[in-house]
Amino acid sequence: MFAVLVIDMQNAYFEDPALKGRQEEIVAACNSLTSAALQAGSKVLLVGTVHERDKSTWSLNMLDDDQGFIFRGSEQAEFVPGLLTADHPRLVKTRDSAFFGTDLAMRLRNWGVDTVILAGISAHNCIAQTAADAFAHNIKVIYAAEAIGTENAEAAESVLRVLTREYRQNVLPLEEIRQLLESVPSA
Repeated sequence: MFAVLVIDMQNAYFEDPALKGRQEEIVAACNSLTSAALQAGSKVLLVGTVHERDKSTWSLNMLDDDQGFIFRGSEQAEFVPGLLTADHPRLVKTRDSAFFGTDLAMRLRNWGVDTVILAGISAHNCIAQTAADAFAHNIKVIYAAEAIGTENAEAAESVLRVLTREYRQNVLPLEEIRQLLESVPSA
């Protein structure tokens, strides 16, 4: 069983010029992916980062810099315009990995998921950390090539090279992912 995790498709991340220029393209790819997943009877989960202003959820670098962001209720925390969010369940995280300090592993287990398809932002941080933790939970990972963005292409390439080689995770184009989703019998 597959689940699509759409990670950090929030306004804050698209403030970066490298990502802003690709926003429409990445949103369209994420929407195509989630639509295909739903048609195939797979699960979709929207994952977003949200922090508290009181510093209780801040990471070390945020604390060191005394600079927080993506505060609960802010425009930065909202999903980007055009992203299909409909009735998809949501998960809030405060660290790069969607597994850290959340109930993600339980949700995936309850759904009978053995493979996650990752989409969203950012390939070298939140996508990579979630993928590494998926491996630690014995969950297979597929990266949706067109539906992942990064503001640091060099770092993303290096990290994904390690994860795909060492953890046997795959980067696939959307068309191949659609075919995989369609090949799984509905539950």
